[in-house]
Amino acid sequence: MSVCLIECWFIDRPTDLHQRKEFKAFKLMRRQATLCLLLQLIFELSSCIHLRVIPGASLELPCLSFQSDFAGADITWKFNGKDLSSSGQSSGFATVKKNGLYLSISPVAAAHEGGYECLVKDNNIEMIRTYNITVDASIGYTIKVTEGFDVNLPCHFPSSSQFKANALWFKETSVGERTKLNLTDENMKLELLYPDSHDQTVLLRKTAMDDAGFYLCESAAGEKLSSVYIIVEAAPTSVPHSCDGFTSAWEPCLDENSRTGEPMLQESLTEFSMRLYSFLRELYPSTNLLFSPVSISGVLSHLLLGARDDTRRAIEWALSVPHDFHCVHNQMKKLREKLSSSLQMASQIYYNPQMNLSESFTHQSIKFYEAEPVKLLDTNEANAQMINSWVANKTGNKITHLVDSISPSAQLILLNAVSFSGQWKVKFDTKPKKGHFTKLDGDLVKVPLLHHQKYMVAMMYSAELKAQVAKFGLTGDSSLYILLPRSNKVTDLQQVEEKLTDTAVLQMIEQMKTAAPQQMEVTLPQIKLDVQPDMNLLIKKLGLSSLFERPNLCGLYSEEELVLDDARHKAFLALTEQGVEAGAVTAMSFSRSFPTFSALRPFILLLWSDQANVPLFIGRVTDP
Repeated sequence: MSVCLIECWFIDRPTDLHQRKEFKAFKLMRRQATLCLLLQLIFELSSCIHLRVIPGASLELPCLSFQSDFAGADITWKFNGKDLSSSGQSSGFATVKKNGLYLSISPVAAAHEGGYECLVKDNNIEMIRTYNITVDASIGYTIKVTEGFDVNLPCHFPSSSQFKANALWFKETSVGERTKLNLTDENMKLELLYPDSHDQTVLLRKTAMDDAGFYLCESAAGEKLSSVYIIVEAAPTSVPHSCDGFTSAWEPCLDENSRTGEPMLQESLTEFSMRLYSFLRELYPSTNLLFSPVSISGVLSHLLLGARDDTRRAIEWALSVPHDFHCVHNQMKKLREKLSSSLQMASQIYYNPQMNLSESFTHQSIKFYEAEPVKLLDTNEANAQMINSWVANKTGNKITHLVDSISPSAQLILLNAVSFSGQWKVKFDTKPKKGHFTKLDGDLVKVPLLHHQKYMVAMMYSAELKAQVAKFGLTGDSSLYILLPRSNKVTDLQQVEEKLTDTAVLQMIEQMKTAAPQQMEVTLPQIKLDVQPDMNLLIKKLGLSSLFERPNLCGLYSEEELVLDDARHKAFLALTEQGVEAGAVTAMSFSRSFPTFSALRPFILLLWSDQANVPLFIGRVTDP
């Protein structure tokens, strides 16, 4: 069995602000769009102004919509026909301010819902302004976004429900009226990020002032799933690019022999791995999955060498490593060396020859990742061939093609490739055998099998994961764990995946250490997976949208801004008579007289390094 994975990142250098904005595919919610509980308003051009307010908000109602001198006027406020307190006094319900020109309500509660009336009497003139206040506790999100930036409008089907059709999005134009949004518009103002999945989040590109307001997400059957209120603020003046104070090298690891460094990386990598799986199963709810967390973490930690300020903290958070963990690169180097007997991991940097990469970054790149930067060639075709040749060489020709072409604006390309080869410690029968694999929809597909009448394997039922777990020993001090849900139904698969946290995985592995191998009939499908998930979406899910915007990579290159243009990740896995490369999952059933283990329905696979105590590959097989 063999598995390979390639990680490839393309970083461009934008030439002006307009070009930078073109790279913004998704806004980092933490930086550009902040969740908050703010006043929510909808105005109607009529005699009565309708306001919708969140409980707990602060509300200030102006009596007049224009500036004028009513110093001697008699101004009174009423609520549902009852007089409120006189000017400057608090009624315990609302406060009249500035001689009656404003009515303040804070905090807003359900009791404040109703009609408000401001009456102005001055000589023979009488003016009335009315408000109708609705207190709405059902609003899911309030998002403040800067004009010109992209923002996500979140919406999810309940995980327990079965996906049937994409949700419908609406925008309220006034109280009680709304317009259905076109998510297939050629201008791509709005985009459904993850169609045909439980995640129905919409991307609103380049927000303008008239994009402010209420957005509603509903199922095709009319079930309310989410409501979002967008507040658009004026764009600030662009700050010139500067690397002052951010060009120093990565801090030295003061205690390279610390006993805490290795377990800290192991814990971080396991947590990172299961977060990746959680994101990927949302993006691809029913298809085959395969990725290598050590490869993705390898390219992220490599980029971390040159990241500074907020970008550094964002990558550290994504990798689940503490901000003060200065020894992360030393530990990544030690991990690569420890895995070298079964897992080959390689990194490479290609860069525009006109760039002057930081000497400290180049030095540390070689020291920690054995990656000496290589200059890009003159043509796109030559660069694509050079990269694909490197990929093929580092994966033993298991992956021979990663890119079709290289963007002319590409300034920096980061690559990471891993290739695993492990032989079964207990061999399967060599006699050809075929069987039927039952897919999620109940269809049967004929597949070649790995079969043995009396295979030695450790297995148990995990009550925490709601799955049968089997452990297959591999050479190179590694193990293949196969997690089999209770049936081929998608709900049972989802139940296992929802419980598949880093804590649950580590607990399962500890429990399996005490399970003694026993003889049983084992049947596995022979499979070959070649999977290339959308890394750009995954990066955004990890909270790293800032890499596409204005990242601080001053530790790598300080002369001009660099932005991420593209990221690639490709993995290959094969279960054969010889062994395994990547992760695999199996199904099993029990018999009192003679136990059997049959993975002929959807399963989850986990290739684990027993030596380094970290996951190498994680995958899902739904269609071999």
